Amino acid sequence: MKVGVLALQGAVREHIWALSRCGAEAVPVRVQEEIEQVDALVLPGGESTTVGKHLVRLGLDTYLRRRIDQGMPAFGTCTGLILLAKEIAGSDQPRIGVMDISVCRNSFGRQIDSCETDIEISALAPISAATGDAENRPFPAVFIRAPHISKVGPGVEVLAEFEGRIVLARQGCCLAAAFHPEITDDDRIHRYFLETVCAGHS
Repeated sequence: MKVGVLALQGAVREHIWALSRCGAEAVPVRVQEEIEQVDALVLPGGESTTVGKHLVRLGLDTYLRRRIDQGMPAFGTCTGLILLAKEIAGSDQPRIGVMDISVCRNSFGRQIDSCETDIEISALAPISAATGDAENRPFPAVFIRAPHISKVGPGVEVLAEFEGRIVLARQGCCLAAAFHPEITDDDRIHRYFLETVCAGHS
């Protein structure tokens, strides 16, 4: 499995390290020619309006929409979640728009309100068991100016909530997290993406 990490903004290096620890070949990608060489894509954090404009400037918004619609697995964290959403509350900013979800930006406050909290994710139980954690301990979710998912369509599976707000969801070959799993030492969500989401669309 060769996974590209969109290297326009965000914790690109941290995603690459996490994917590599899970056994994937992970590479930074910036242009269509590089993305054509990968089997799956990670969309890191950053500033969603800026990244969306870069996607349009590079002609990647239409290309990525087509690739994902054709089954290329995609994993978006924070800004990546926003870019995957079909609807962004109060904004017509550029996005890929492949997940049937509505999102609210910055719903957990400003940078100073960033926090780490444990959340329960039952979907990680098989991953936890495979790594020797039969109890499926909570996941240490790091929220930094994080969005949340306010509404989901019928094909979307809600995987986790925090303070009554949806923060992790899956639809087909797409996985979206409001938080930043890449900046923790816990690789279970990256493993879930590779072993469950990608494996189902290989």
